[in-house]
Amino acid sequence: MAAWLKNLSRHLRKLGSTQQKRRVAHIKSEVAVLRRQVCASLELLGAAEARRVATLPPQTPLREAEFKVYSQFGDDGIIQYLVGHIPAAPSFVEFGVEDYTEANTRFLLVHNHWRGLILDGRPDLDAVVAAQGLPMLHELEVRSAFITAENIDVLIQTSGFSGEIGLLSVDIDGNDYWVWKAITCVQPQIVVMEYNAVFGSERAVTVPYDPAFVRHQAHPSWLYFGASLGACCQLAEQKGYAFVGCNQAGNNAYFVRRDLAGPFQVLTTKEGFVDSRFRESRDAQGRMTRLSGPARLRAIAAMPVVDLDTQKTILIRDI
Repeated sequence: MAAWLKNLSRHLRKLGSTQQKRRVAHIKSEVAVLRRQVCASLELLGAAEARRVATLPPQTPLREAEFKVYSQFGDDGIIQYLVGHIPAAPSFVEFGVEDYTEANTRFLLVHNHWRGLILDGRPDLDAVVAAQGLPMLHELEVRSAFITAENIDVLIQTSGFSGEIGLLSVDIDGNDYWVWKAITCVQPQIVVMEYNAVFGSERAVTVPYDPAFVRHQAHPSWLYFGASLGACCQLAEQKGYAFVGCNQAGNNAYFVRRDLAGPFQVLTTKEGFVDSRFRESRDAQGRMTRLSGPARLRAIAAMPVVDLDTQKTILIRDI
């Protein structure tokens, strides 16, 4: 339903005459009402699922907690399970949110009433999120910025966040490893980190740091970005976090600060790895090719990655 509303709004913006513009204004108003009604229904269903997840015992596999309200996949449920089993600090930071209609923290904002900060590179982020009414109804800070390892701490601190927070969500389709490594101003209890399952479950590798990295410009396939699960787990270990699993979609890994990880299954990289099922590859003309399995790795075989165990740059074909 949310995707349908966005497509309708995009179509309406293309209409031109004065009469059409009046009609557009009327329809946009109706769409806004319908969007609010859809969100309210989703949140009611989510509240019921949150109550179910709250009854799950410690050591429950994350897959059994999954449900989706605003997250792309089942991450809303995983997050509700995790925050329900620790004395969670009610605040979050999430970056890489696009227009925030699909995000890991929005259900925390509207259901749990957490305070939060969202960041994204789109210049109209504040206007888009304000049009949804969220900053007026909730304690939400919104910042437009192209995120780098050099600016992330400043962006977070100048937005009023420091010290312990409940959750950090990292998803920028590029320098994710390097940006999380650079964050020192907040100490999250839980970290949600996007990983690139195409890189496999064995090696700790990441794309080399480039502050100007843009996924679709780095390689036409869109498969070259981010870090392997092994790299994420290695960094988490260095920062004092335990790996507690991945979502079933195979794109988000979950880490809990070690002093709080007692209620959860702590896994090795090999035990917790989930391969991604979605097929999002493109060809040089931008057309979907929907590669799967080893074909994805072959498509980017000549691209460089940093092997974090040797600190050397190698080609993906050598993973």
